[in-house]
Amino acid sequence: MSILKKVILIDDDQVNNFVCESIIRNEGFAQEIISFEWAEDALNYLQQESSKGQAHFPDLIFLDINMPGMNGWTFIDEYRKLSPDTTSHCLLFMLSSAVDRKDILTAKSIQEVKEFFSKPLSPEILNIIREDYLVS
Repeated sequence: MSILKKVILIDDDQVNNFVCESIIRNEGFAQEIISFEWAEDALNYLQQESSKGQAHFPDLIFLDINMPGMNGWTFIDEYRKLSPDTTSHCLLFMLSSAVDRKDILTAKSIQEVKEFFSKPLSPEILNIIREDYLVS
């Protein structure tokens, strides 16, 4: 079973973040889980971690699309400005309740986004990530 060092959740829904944290913890998927309800706060955190080097940057990010303030698309635009040396090993997944086909297609067309998953997060989604994206 692969265990990541750090996973970041970016979603304005506090209950969803709590559920995701519980699932990630119960599945032994990550040692550290940090949740942000505001994409701006997550971006500030990632900028600070990026300046410390790759070892401090998260291994995986789950990002919602529809959030107040900075939405998922704007977050990705800003994320692209971070050092590729730092972000290259981080897996970015969209985790959203968006059912708009355009949103799903847009997410799939973005190079930084590995895959689009529909909420809620589940052990099955974590298993897909383990099998398809993580090296044992």
